[in-house]
Amino acid sequence: LMSLYQIKQHDETSQSAHISVVRTDFQRCFLSLWVSHALKKTCFIYLQDDTDHNYYTSRTYGPTDPVTKELWVNIDQMEKEKVKIHGILSNTHRQAARVNLSFDFPFYGHFLKEITVATGGFIYTGEVVHRMLTATQYIAPLMANFDPSVSRNSTVRYFDNGTTLVVQWDNVHLQDTYDLGSFTFQAILHSDGRIVFSYKEIPVSVMQISSANHPVKVGLSDAFVVVHRIQQIPNVRRRTIYEYHRVELSMSKVTNMSAFEMFPLPTCLQYRSCATCINTEITFNCTWCNKLQRCSSGFDRHRQDWVDNGCPDELISALKYRSLLEADSNLHFKSLADDTKIALHLKDNGASTSDSTAEKKGVHTGLIVGILLVVIVIAAGLLVTFYMYHHPTSAASLFLIERRPSRWPAMKFRRGSGHPAYAEVEPVGQEKEGFIVSEQC
Repeated sequence: LMSLYQIKQHDETSQSAHISVVRTDFQRCFLSLWVSHALKKTCFIYLQDDTDHNYYTSRTYGPTDPVTKELWVNIDQMEKEKVKIHGILSNTHRQAARVNLSFDFPFYGHFLKEITVATGGFIYTGEVVHRMLTATQYIAPLMANFDPSVSRNSTVRYFDNGTTLVVQWDNVHLQDTYDLGSFTFQAILHSDGRIVFSYKEIPVSVMQISSANHPVKVGLSDAFVVVHRIQQIPNVRRRTIYEYHRVELSMSKVTNMSAFEMFPLPTCLQYRSCATCINTEITFNCTWCNKLQRCSSGFDRHRQDWVDNGCPDELISALKYRSLLEADSNLHFKSLADDTKIALHLKDNGASTSDSTAEKKGVHTGLIVGILLVVIVIAAGLLVTFYMYHHPTSAASLFLIERRPSRWPAMKFRRGSGHPAYAEVEPVGQEKEGFIVSEQC
């Protein structure tokens, strides 16, 4: 079970509701795990490795690579007034605090003005705070069950110079295995969207860290939120979070003096006109919505606006009109919006012959065609069901999930659960050194 981050929320409205998180399990590469296990007594030397993750391209640097030292930011040499040690995060366990950015940080094509730093070795990037911060919408150099309160030397500090934010977990220990030693690592966010994970002290293999009480992750994740109104209960809404993409970096390559560097790739959201949107040649299927004046693939944080304003229907209508101009008697068009293909075939019925023999043959032919159509429909239904079962983030699956959420499996987290919780602390007036006691939710 994933650990829970309890959030202390202000009473915004009475429309607080159940929150669901839908998570997609991705395929793991067991070969790399086996290789790292077989070589656990050897010295690791990593070469630069470029990997395409659709939204990001990542590079890996090992202990012998000179770039590794260049990527590490020595906070001690920075201006002291700009380096902030968060008192609460440095002295507590399972805490999260919001940090305002001095620049707009592009993350999956969306610009963030604030983030949430957690003691568990990651940054939460979502706007909707909930009890499942470890599930998605994170930047995780090393997400684990770190507890800065067990050592006086443990600190969580950050530095913002106007174009770069550096968050450093310094000399932090795992709560359940303190004897393993201290960890020191950084997450560096650049104003151009570049993300760097830099590691100074990693006393053990990350794959040996237990995930029994806390998830262990290295990478990125983003999701969109859909709000459902519950008709049976007035003024109550249920938020469902759908993870649409995740970057999973190799944990076996996280060692002393190693680093990951991730470069953002173009997304549909960066195009501001219809012409540039539909003519783009990036890997995403970009479409233009006139109502919103926005270019999108349909899978980003604006998903609900995209659906509520009928943007997928707007594209289908445009394709219908174009197809009607091209054909009079036969109508055939395909919509690639949300990876869903639609094909309509309209044909005029031919006149029947007066020959009785031909009529009988036509009846038999019609019967055979009818049986074939039934078989094709059943086979198509089975294939669609199989596809949606193994691709829960496809457009068809999301369409059914959004409209029939009670029929699909989802991890629902309600108040009062017995799981361990995080508490969010307000950054105002608490950005200073020293021990500060914070109330738990």
